[in-house]
Amino acid sequence: MRFSSNVKLFVLLLIVGIFLLLGYVHYSFFNERLNGVWCEASNRDIPVDEDQRNTSLSKPIFRSRVRNIISPERLLYKQPSVLVGRTDVMAVTPWSAPIIWEGTFDPDLIDIIYKSMNLTIATTVFAVGKYVRFLRDFLETAEKHFMVDFNVRYYVFTDRPDDVPSVNMSQGRHLSVIQVPGSNRWQEISARRMEIIQTAIERQISREADYIFCLDVDSKFHARWGAESLGRLVAVIHPWLYQATRDQFTYERRPASTAYIPMDEGDYYYAGAVFGGSVEDVYTLTKVCRKQLEEDARNSIEAAWQEESHLNRYLLYNKPSKLLSPEYQWDDTKTNTNEVKVIRFSTVIKNYAEIRPNV
Repeated sequence: MRFSSNVKLFVLLLIVGIFLLLGYVHYSFFNERLNGVWCEASNRDIPVDEDQRNTSLSKPIFRSRVRNIISPERLLYKQPSVLVGRTDVMAVTPWSAPIIWEGTFDPDLIDIIYKSMNLTIATTVFAVGKYVRFLRDFLETAEKHFMVDFNVRYYVFTDRPDDVPSVNMSQGRHLSVIQVPGSNRWQEISARRMEIIQTAIERQISREADYIFCLDVDSKFHARWGAESLGRLVAVIHPWLYQATRDQFTYERRPASTAYIPMDEGDYYYAGAVFGGSVEDVYTLTKVCRKQLEEDARNSIEAAWQEESHLNRYLLYNKPSKLLSPEYQWDDTKTNTNEVKVIRFSTVIKNYAEIRPNV
């Protein structure tokens, strides 16, 4: 029996269509399973105590879109060095979280994916006492380089609201000023950050943003800081210790402190000047650190580097889903190194004796 050419073409198209349909069904099923596994794993990473279960935040007041989609960071950074390629730096952690360096991501692809989500990024900054003088440079450079073309809400905590400068904001970007008390000790201001951020998330930020970054005000932006930095829980590797060995990390080493980390433990040393992630995950972080800071205070203990010590303790046992390289928190007093191809955000040079109430 012979078939006409039209019949043969029809049969061929039918076979191809069947294969495409089977492939689509398999792909959809795989993605659904991947999303479920990722969300389940994400939830397991967050320690929940009874106090947290009983807070108003146990109700669904968080903007939930971040957890209800397949994470673009998993799709783009599962093997981050493959994207463009860096062989001179470590681009992935031992627990498979990406470490973001220049040359390990495609900014155009990142923007296409994330900008379609209409996300809002919260940014907290403390301008207490004389530190308010750094606020203008922080905000003006942020408007040039930080999350450009995204919705951004700046939350400025200050004891000098009248000194907050007027800065032109791009469309979709807003500034809220929240008054907080001053202090005669900079260490106390530092230690109170976790409590203040936690409270602000409960009262306002949780309803207004999807992601949040907590940044130091005595810093400036110099180059792109974009959606490549977004993740469930994000930390930055300290610029002075990213080449150091574990025994050189300045963790809190006294067992009496709740920030204690033994000498044989630790992954990286994280800078307290930058941390972030989804609003829900950062809320959990600030709540846990606040409780530990308060427990230390009751026992008349102050960790070596206040909230930074407690941040490092938390992130040791609650692994970040993404690390930012020292490009995202450089220090202007430090000489540039070959690994750092671009400085995106840096701490400015200043006279601590002049701006701090005590040294």
